[in-house]
Amino acid sequence: MNSGSAFITGATRGIGAAIARGLAQKGYRLAIGGRDIGTLSCKAEELSELYHVPCLALPGDVGEEAYVKQAFRKIDETLGSLDVLINNAGISYIGLLTEMGIKEWERMIRTNLTSVFLCCKYGAAGMLQRKRGKIINISSVWGNVGASCEAAYSASKGGVNALTKALGKELAPSNIQVNAIACGIIDTEMNQCFSPEERKALEEEVPCGKFASPKEVSQMVNSLLDAPPYLTGQVITMDGGWI
Repeated sequence: MNSGSAFITGATRGIGAAIARGLAQKGYRLAIGGRDIGTLSCKAEELSELYHVPCLALPGDVGEEAYVKQAFRKIDETLGSLDVLINNAGISYIGLLTEMGIKEWERMIRTNLTSVFLCCKYGAAGMLQRKRGKIINISSVWGNVGASCEAAYSASKGGVNALTKALGKELAPSNIQVNAIACGIIDTEMNQCFSPEERKALEEEVPCGKFASPKEVSQMVNSLLDAPPYLTGQVITMDGGWI
């Protein structure tokens, strides 16, 4: 069993919830973030009871610096030094860029990119003192190649990818690994907007012939946590051969 600690943002459902479960199974002491206080608290209780690990619920907006500073302070006080940071919080927007308002754009960038900057800033501070740590950013294939009608989302995830590569170089001398997973189509609530016909068409585009499950992303996270320290600054595409 692992005796380290981990903070997962956007952990109330989907990929974040699956990652939290996977790390709890490995024995990590957990802190989980999300906006829905009720759901987050229930999730923390569930993980603690099922896997007998401490799990700290930290509700709030991960795109706000005051929240992030307080969250890392609570993690230090409650769980001790942070070993693993998983930046997963994210939102989507489907529509023409010309019809997107500035508030929607700013919310997208704050949630998907500024949150990663803030958590890396405050999370890496403690890791630098101890000369160890792992940061994994959950990104998207659209950050690699861009998607029509998802220009803002693609821009935010492209920023995550660039930040991952740059920060991997910056923190490598301190034995801190920074990598990202560029996900393809994952079977989450974010993709429930597709009709059965659209879903079938998308599945036919993917060589693997299916959407990935959140659990598969969790398994990829575990693989990166077990990877040699020489693996850093990488954006690893997980899309079933789609793009």
